[in-house]
Amino acid sequence: MSEATAATSLFARLALGVHRHRRAVLVGAVVFLLVAIGVLSRGGHLTTGTIDGIEAARAEALARPATAGSTDQTLAVIFHHDTWTAKEPRFTQAMTDVLERVRRLPEVESVVSPVGAPEEPGARFVSATGHDVLALVRLKGGEREAVAAFPTVRAALDDSRLETTLTGKVAFLAALNQLLEHDLLRAELISFPLALLVLLWVFRTVVAAMLPLVVGGLAVLCGVAGVLLLSRVTNMAQYTLNVVSLIGLGVAIDYSLFIVSRFRGELAEGLSTEAALVRTLDTAGRAVAFSGLAVTVGLAGLLFFHGSYLSAMGLGGALVVAFAVLFALTVLPALLSWLGPRVDKGRLPFGRGAGRVGVWHALATWVMKHPWLVLLPTLALLLAMGLPFRRLELAATDITALPPGTEARQGAQTLARLFPREAATRVLVAVEFPSGDALTPERISALFDASRRMAALPGVVGVESAVDLAPGLDKATYQQMAAAPPELLPAEVRAARDAYRTGSVAVLQVLTSAPPSSHEARELVRALRRERTVGDGTLLVGGQTATDVDATEFLKKNTPAAVGFVMGMTCIVLFVLLRSVVLPLKALLMNLLSLAGSFGALVWIFQEGHLHRLLRFEPGPIEPSLPILLFCALFGLSMDYEVLLLSRIREEWLRTGDNTHAVAEGLERTGGLITSAAAIMVAVFAAFALASVVVVKAMGLGMAIAVALDATLVRVLIVPAMMRLMGHWNWWAPGARGRG
Repeated sequence: MSEATAATSLFARLALGVHRHRRAVLVGAVVFLLVAIGVLSRGGHLTTGTIDGIEAARAEALARPATAGSTDQTLAVIFHHDTWTAKEPRFTQAMTDVLERVRRLPEVESVVSPVGAPEEPGARFVSATGHDVLALVRLKGGEREAVAAFPTVRAALDDSRLETTLTGKVAFLAALNQLLEHDLLRAELISFPLALLVLLWVFRTVVAAMLPLVVGGLAVLCGVAGVLLLSRVTNMAQYTLNVVSLIGLGVAIDYSLFIVSRFRGELAEGLSTEAALVRTLDTAGRAVAFSGLAVTVGLAGLLFFHGSYLSAMGLGGALVVAFAVLFALTVLPALLSWLGPRVDKGRLPFGRGAGRVGVWHALATWVMKHPWLVLLPTLALLLAMGLPFRRLELAATDITALPPGTEARQGAQTLARLFPREAATRVLVAVEFPSGDALTPERISALFDASRRMAALPGVVGVESAVDLAPGLDKATYQQMAAAPPELLPAEVRAARDAYRTGSVAVLQVLTSAPPSSHEARELVRALRRERTVGDGTLLVGGQTATDVDATEFLKKNTPAAVGFVMGMTCIVLFVLLRSVVLPLKALLMNLLSLAGSFGALVWIFQEGHLHRLLRFEPGPIEPSLPILLFCALFGLSMDYEVLLLSRIREEWLRTGDNTHAVAEGLERTGGLITSAAAIMVAVFAAFALASVVVVKAMGLGMAIAVALDATLVRVLIVPAMMRLMGHWNWWAPGARGRG
């Protein structure tokens, strides 16, 4: 028995098994559903995206115990009153009451405010107008714990006497998570009705149209439940749920569309329910299995980013695709077996649907007659669309990803206006000494020199450290303070100095007016890292900008291996399916073309700001993970249509040996199905493009554009034209003879 026959008989046996045990299969689906609902009700431990092992993360960890260390867990709280001023006792009393209530919370580590502080340092926390006062509330634990504690702290800060506005990284992440949940719910409420409309247009019967939605809903529920379970043992980013829903719903509905369409076609030719089911899984089922494998291979490329949220996201995506394939090959055939001819119940009284063979026959004939006329303009169009990608700029998601009306973003704008020094971009510098106290006289001298060197760098507006406590103090004074017994120093000086050290680690905050994601801020990080030695200590740089720089370098370092793996494994999968060396290579080229068009459109829209008023977002650099995430997801998703088209063409090639006829027949038979499936995916992805969070909006729109290009220009025009020109060479493989 040949490998092809073995593969065919495997799917035939699966069809027979599902047909005979359909009740057990459906009961199993109900069990899956109940388990998924149980997991969803318990929730998970989702976080923001983090990358382990980068320098910025190590600097943050070293500085975390210091009072003036990392500001990631610090909330900036702005108290405001329209008529009261900070000098009035009633303002001070109201703010003191609130902060005392907050200070007693177990989630709060410390509170800094002008109340009780010396006059000079406390003045910087009062605005020039006198109607606004700043307080800093530092939360305990890491980022995950701080975000979880945010609602409790926010509630404690509410007071009828003063208006309070919160900002900072924790406030940003809490708002982002809330928006992501809202975006996910809204996208699903929009995408399901849109998908149903397209399915009704394709099938013209209510029962057939509902089946893909059943499978899609089941796959997404189980996929999301799987992500929540995984979040308990690994770092799973919040918007993994959005990505899993996006991919899972699209592929599950597409796979179901392929199978239901083929089943109805086999019934229309007079086959019995059992025979139609066997033929369906033997053909469309096999294509679905290989397509699912190709999508999983694409998402597996994310596993090369080990230690990052991308790796976990790839795992979640692969999981939901596995559920989509599993349910499409078991639950859907069980439903079809139970329904039989009743799959055409509820016929609608309009049109002939998307599968009008006459239209596709005319297009196939025209493409076969004019391959060069089709190929050259469409290639030129795709290449032109990809040109903006050369201007790509990368930067991590920041506060501007939130809609303008959110509290965290409004708070950031207020902070920048009223307290510019506190709102300045802070680049964290941690100096780790081998052992002992970080603030000995000798080390103070080295830190003093380093601080003055940092202050002289372009763009720096100030340095905060144990050797920058007050203007005018020289190195000798700081050394004398370091040598003096601590009890002889004024309490406020001792507290201020000790805020910048933790054991053998000294902390410095380098302030710049440049935005965190700007080129100037990145250059400052690189400049700080050029001189690693501070006395006998080693300098490490952290903070948002440093994390941005390190994340970008991490992605660049691992991307070649991920891309190579995805392209190599995709070639192998297609070779096994098609028994051709040429077609897999051509498929890779076609995928790259559709991706180039999508990436170029992303830069043109989201970075350069075209259509920003229509789509309601603020233009800016692209999130660094977005291109690689789109590449891995779309490279596999594009194979849906490639596998479906080439599988049908190969059927005709094996039957007739006529390449031109096989290509035309394959396009004629699958063109309507491909465009219908693409319309569903575009509808699903476009629903996510309505998201409030820019990175989700960009991913939804990028995937919608890529699928639309892939299913129209690439699969329907470029692929058939190239196959027509290549003739019998399409089917060449080492040692191959004849048509087999």
